[in-house]
Amino acid sequence: MDQLSDLGSIRSIPMMGGYIFYYKERIFGGIYSKGFMVKITEASKKYMPDSEPEPPYTGAKPMLPVTILDDRKTMQKMIEEMYPELPERKVKKPR
Repeated sequence: MDQLSDLGSIRSIPMMGGYIFYYKERIFGGIYSKGFMVKITEASKKYMPDSEPEPPYTGAKPMLPVTILDDRKTMQKMIEEMYPELPERKVKKPR
């Protein structure tokens, strides 16, 4: 979270023993047993061409392990560029 704090509009929620990360209310990644991973987008592939897609847990869609953890500015720029490629948050239907 500290690496992303300059972006603002970042939040995380605990889920399934890890954390899901939101940027401007769109899910972009999370922390799983395999580490910090982000959704596969053109921006994430551009910034991490060395990252190989893998599922964060059994049965999940593949994601990219973050290979630029030590480069705060580049990671923030990647997330900003990922934003328009991410799906909007689904509105929960009232019960």
